[in-house]
Amino acid sequence: MEETDHDASVSPLVRFGEELRRLRKAMRWSQVELGRRMGFSDAMISYVERAKKPVTSNFAVRADDVFQTGGMFMELWLRYSRASLLEGFAEFADLEAKCRRLRTFELGVIPGLFQTEAYAAALEAANVRRGTLGQEQADERVAFLMQRQRMLDRKNPPVIHAVLDQSCLLRPIGGRSVMRRQLDHLEAITSRAKVTVQVAPFELAEQRPFVLPLVLLTLPNRAVVGYAESQLRGYLERERTAVAVWEQDYDQLQVESLSTADSLAMIRAVRKDLE
Repeated sequence: MEETDHDASVSPLVRFGEELRRLRKAMRWSQVELGRRMGFSDAMISYVERAKKPVTSNFAVRADDVFQTGGMFMELWLRYSRASLLEGFAEFADLEAKCRRLRTFELGVIPGLFQTEAYAAALEAANVRRGTLGQEQADERVAFLMQRQRMLDRKNPPVIHAVLDQSCLLRPIGGRSVMRRQLDHLEAITSRAKVTVQVAPFELAEQRPFVLPLVLLTLPNRAVVGYAESQLRGYLERERTAVAVWEQDYDQLQVESLSTADSLAMIRAVRKDLE
């Protein structure tokens, strides 16, 4: 089929097609051969290379698998497929992928980086049932989360400290079976060298400094940015004085939460109660 040159600066979709064509030619594959390897028709390969059709997350994953790019195509897909994400979250995710240290406090649900796919899918399925999202958007959110979690398996992953409100352990998202597997996964996460998990027990009551979830990211240049969310949008805080207050409160939260050993014991106890 006809191939047309494009200015790759025009849009991320064009850039996706350019990269697909560049790597295909480097491998000396025809569009038919690439389609066979990826499980798509040669017509679809041609459409994508010419930026004539939108790309699905599945197409991006297959392209990364075939070319062994380490997630490049998924990153390009995310650049133009942001409609399913909370406003402000895309910028946060870009910084999260670069951070050297991540501190998070979560309320009600397990932090996204620690969620199993079934747990994440259950959360998004509820959004679909409420009419907040379409199924395709929900699937894209789950795929995006699985992509974000790859940072945990990097050769040099960031140092992560997570404080979970006790409610995160007690709300049976997806039912008992999904929640049991989620708690098993959370326990496995705690054994990673660069991951620390603590539980903020209900007994902290009003002494708990945060009433909403938040994340603190330490970037390669040692700058620290904060991220918090409302129901409708996410918000990045870069102002140093404001972030310093969040850091101070987070330090206090770490001190007042359960120790890592006691936190693990609580995770195991809740898991046992679900049997």
